[in-house]
Amino acid sequence: MAKIGTIELGEFPLLLAPMEDVSDPPFRALCKEQGADVVYTEFISSEGLIRDAKKSVKKLDIYGEERPVGIQIFGANLDSMLRTVEIVEASNPDFIDINFGCPVKKVVSKGAGAGILKDIDLMQKLSAEMVKHSKLPITVKTRLGWDVDSIKIVEVAERLQDVGIQALAIHGRTRAQMYKGEADWEFIRQVKENPRMHIPIFGNGDVNTPEKAMLMRDEFGLDGAMIGRATIGNPWFFKQVKHFFETGEHLPEISIAERVAMAKRHLEKSIAWKENEIVGIMEMRRHYTNYFKGIPHFKQYRLKMVTTTDLVELYQVFDEVLQQFG
Repeated sequence: MAKIGTIELGEFPLLLAPMEDVSDPPFRALCKEQGADVVYTEFISSEGLIRDAKKSVKKLDIYGEERPVGIQIFGANLDSMLRTVEIVEASNPDFIDINFGCPVKKVVSKGAGAGILKDIDLMQKLSAEMVKHSKLPITVKTRLGWDVDSIKIVEVAERLQDVGIQALAIHGRTRAQMYKGEADWEFIRQVKENPRMHIPIFGNGDVNTPEKAMLMRDEFGLDGAMIGRATIGNPWFFKQVKHFFETGEHLPEISIAERVAMAKRHLEKSIAWKENEIVGIMEMRRHYTNYFKGIPHFKQYRLKMVTTTDLVELYQVFDEVLQQFG
């Protein structure tokens, strides 16, 4: 039974990864409904929070149906990170996750995200102080290392556990790899098999089929799978994995009618959360390609979906898709 602090997550929990501009409350709610055991917010800048930046503060929104939910923050300045604890705790998440893995240049250049993999002492110190200053469990998400020549993830995991983090999610790539090449889960296995480790170790990277999730569970012996890109426009992925675990068979393909219905619900939730029709419509654009992936001759419909800001026109496109392909 995997646990974060006292929060029981089940035998092999499926976790929705924190993804910038993806893991917002509308999407998290749909993933939770479809079987996600744990969800995370988009990563939130500690500097943005202490400056009360509107975009950062909005990301703190969490709702009852999402639980257990973790708020993920990033930063490299100890004072700023500690000042965010009180702000984050006011949103009442179940735990706080520290992002030590984001490979994006604008984050890394400030020494945050995966940038901190160049300074393991600071990584440990930040984690230790966060644990001391928060009444909530502190967890960490990171990568294998800065590059292939500096992978010390077994040592890093021990050091983070020693200062009191409650769970560790590891993306099986280095920062240098970004999202290219294949994720290497062998290093994550080494962390899990280290007899000193007792906190849950979650694997992340390339879990894009039910078979891969099963491999992570049965072959690599990890405590749970954190799933990111495979869920975009496909909140059913969690249900598909769980069905495969239970039966050894794949769920039938998601019908066009189900895809349209889910895309509509997602759109409605997006507009309601943003409290602005046009912004809610635009926030959904990154999902449409995936909701309707694999449908031949779909280009003209997709083009309309990602260019219009008119809600009536969008619903007309959905109706056309149903008539044409349903």
